[in-house]
Order: sequence, then structure tokens, then C-alpha cells
Amino acid sequence: MHRTQIDIPEEKRLEVIRILSLRLAEAIDLGLQTKQAHWNVKGPSFIALHELFDSVAEIVEEQTDEIAERIAALGGIAEGTLAAVSSRTQLPAYDLTLSTGKGHVKALSAALAAFGKGVRADIDTTDELGDAVTADLFTGVAREIDKQLWFVEAHLQAEA
Repeated sequence: MHRTQIDIPEEKRLEVIRILSLRLAEAIDLGLQTKQAHWNVKGPSFIALHELFDSVAEIVEEQTDEIAERIAALGGIAEGTLAAVSSRTQLPAYDLTLSTGKGHVKALSAALAAFGKGVRADIDTTDELGDAVTADLFTGVAREIDKQLWFVEAHLQAEA
């Protein structure tokens, strides 16, 4: 840990950093899954989904950066390597054989929902640890991810 004058006790900062590190790995994974969909979508809704997935990837990248910067601010090391991500992420693996718009929409919706669920749980946990700033960060991340999930899921709801 790096020294900081942030007035959260070190043992609590270590726990918050551990939580943030898990979410960072999943955010990076989510970003990669989103780009997988962006690069490989095919079908009659190609351009709409291609552009949507790129937009989602940009939002996920912004949220990833916020999480990583909070880790650093708390005195931790933001670990964004492939090894760190693959050992920590709990998101479902992305099916690399997908090509249809509907297939990518379903897979990306599941990944966004899983990530959002984890982030929402972390809001209360980090608040209980005395870190309202990280809880607020997670609230903002959850808000953005829920919005992106809405945009993606809308492509499935239109078929109902």
C-alpha cells in the first residue's frame, strides 16, 4: 500500500481496495466482451448494434477508469493485466461463436446485468466500511451500467 492521508483506517482501505479490484477486473472483462460484440455482430440490425456496442464500450471504459483511479487514491495498485483480470472476474464467459445481433444482445445483457448486480452489492458494503466516497462511485457506476443495460435490452423487448 502507498501512504495516503485519506482518513479511512488502513485495514478498511485494504478491504475497499480488494472490493474495487474485483470490480475492476469485471469492468475490464465487460469492456472486452462489449468490444467482442461490437467487432463480430452480423445481421439486419448490424449498424445499429455495432454503434450501440461501441457506445457501451466507451461508457464501460470510463467507469473502469473511475474504479482504477479510486484504487490508486486509496493507496492501492490498480491491477489491469490479463492475469489479474482472468483470475478475478466472475462474469460469465462470452461465447466466441456468436454472430447474430440477438445472440450478442442476449450475451451482453447478461454480462451488464451481472456486473451491475455486483456493483449494487458493493454500494452497501463500502458504505458500511466507512467509505462513502467509494459507495458513491459505485452508485454512479451502477446508474450508468443500468442505463446501458436498458439500451441493449430494448433490442430484445421489441420482439415481445
